Amino acid sequence: MLKQWITSQPLTPQYKAQFPEIPEIVLQLLYNRNLNTQKEIDEFLYPDYSCHIHDPFLFKDMTKAVKRIFEAIDKNELIFVHGDYDADGVTSSVILVSTLKKLGAKHLDVFLPDREKDGYGINKNTVDVFIEAQAKLIISCDCGVSNVEEIKKAQEAKIDVIVTDHHNIPPTPPNAYAIIHPKIPGETYPDKTLCGAGVAFKLAQALLRTKKLIDTENSKDLESFEKWLIDLVALASVADMVPLLGESRTLTKYGLIVLNKTKRLGLKNLIEIAGLNKKSQGTLDTHDIGFQITPRINAAGRMKHANTAFQLLITEDTDEAIELARELNSNNIARQKETEQMINEGRKYIEETKQNGANIYFVIQDNWPIGLVGLIASKLYNQYYRPVLVMTKKDNKIHGSGRSIEEINIMEKMVILKDHFEKYGGHPQACGFTLKDATKLEDMQNAMRKLVDEEIKSKDITPKLAIDAEVRLDQINWELYDLLDKFAPFGQNNPTPKYLTRKVKVSSFDGVGNNGKHLRLLVKQDSNMSHKMIGFSFGDEKTVGKNWCQILKPGDELDIVFEISVNEWNGERELQKKIIDLRFAE
Repeated sequence: MLKQWITSQPLTPQYKAQFPEIPEIVLQLLYNRNLNTQKEIDEFLYPDYSCHIHDPFLFKDMTKAVKRIFEAIDKNELIFVHGDYDADGVTSSVILVSTLKKLGAKHLDVFLPDREKDGYGINKNTVDVFIEAQAKLIISCDCGVSNVEEIKKAQEAKIDVIVTDHHNIPPTPPNAYAIIHPKIPGETYPDKTLCGAGVAFKLAQALLRTKKLIDTENSKDLESFEKWLIDLVALASVADMVPLLGESRTLTKYGLIVLNKTKRLGLKNLIEIAGLNKKSQGTLDTHDIGFQITPRINAAGRMKHANTAFQLLITEDTDEAIELARELNSNNIARQKETEQMINEGRKYIEETKQNGANIYFVIQDNWPIGLVGLIASKLYNQYYRPVLVMTKKDNKIHGSGRSIEEINIMEKMVILKDHFEKYGGHPQACGFTLKDATKLEDMQNAMRKLVDEEIKSKDITPKLAIDAEVRLDQINWELYDLLDKFAPFGQNNPTPKYLTRKVKVSSFDGVGNNGKHLRLLVKQDSNMSHKMIGFSFGDEKTVGKNWCQILKPGDELDIVFEISVNEWNGERELQKKIIDLRFAE
């Protein structure tokens, strides 16, 4: 699909004058990120764990929550940690369970829901299990804030519930014992965009720091334990695509340092089985998390049960760590194959139901795995650049997942149409739901279509490609790369910088990789210096709309949007210019 290229506003003379010592390309990137003071720039480029991590007791319910947890530990009450089945929920659970064990909790259990049987969040059947087990305290992580009735049932059974969550808040929040949530009404905690594991970590941090005041002899050990948790926060922050700014940026920056030397046996084996151990020491980054580690962790909950991923991250047994890493890798391979088949079926469904050109697409199939519908929605929304709801019908129940474009807040629509859903939740661009009545599917679709059609009328929904700066290829060198590397970790709200270069002349090209689907270019720009560029999937018409390997010829002039990265091969490192989009120069 043709994208609209949007180049950032150029630097103002005043901004240039304010920071004369910073190279212009670097300054442009800072300007694009609205970093307007030296203090903001320093915090962004040089995040400091000792300065830029907030006091966990700034959460209004934190003191209350910490006191109740220590009371439960002292009385040897049964504590259940209730997590979720995705990477954020699993890492949150590992953070809290391992912390509670460190603090001496002996009567402790964890519950991760089955995506198919239990669905998202706390349900009433699970509460019955907790009641039967005679639990006295439930701590939710990455879920709970939307479970009003379920928490009421637990509280009525004399089970206190502490909610740690970051998802959308219902009009009336649950009446829990304590709620640790950065966006709950009345909350003054400074960082509003922590992921679920980030919120769970703040609770763990508060517990560990309270213990340090009591157990001064072991204060260094407790401080060290706290920092070894943040590899999990980094994993979850990337996996859940929270903005990598402010505290989340600092936690992810330091979390990557921990990840590169992690003590977790399962994570070490997962990194090795993904082939990431071949990278230079200390160079695992957010791309590796997002495309290699997270999919394997998520594969547990998508294909079987999230307990496998939980056990992988918490085990201290070498043999078990190896076996679990292999199992998750196998699950991921199976997930990839099944996903590809479902994507093709989804495209076919859209064509057969004549939805092409609609403002929102609906796909429904019988007995599709619930754990995969979100992935299918994501792939289809990327292809069509429209909101997509993908649903599966199982046992007369319809479960679904949605992904939406930036211009349309899908969760806002879900709230308006809440009477159609038995349960729902999510974010502005991603949602999950179960229909209240499967026979009313068409009513929900019509109502949702009407809301989206009405909003889209007034909006330009051409996909946009944001470009940080226009450059010449001879400006790209290792010195510049080292400066730009300070912008890492890259992620939501701090994407990998994209550059535009104009009128490059094609010297040669070829298709490489599987079936020649990747485009390798050799180009020149106003000099005899040759520059290599690579465009992944630019030889695949289905993916990018054109097979550039078939339409290019030597001498063509192109405008190219690209990213700078490092390619490692056989111990050698070279700067790589990765094509993001291209078009013939005007």
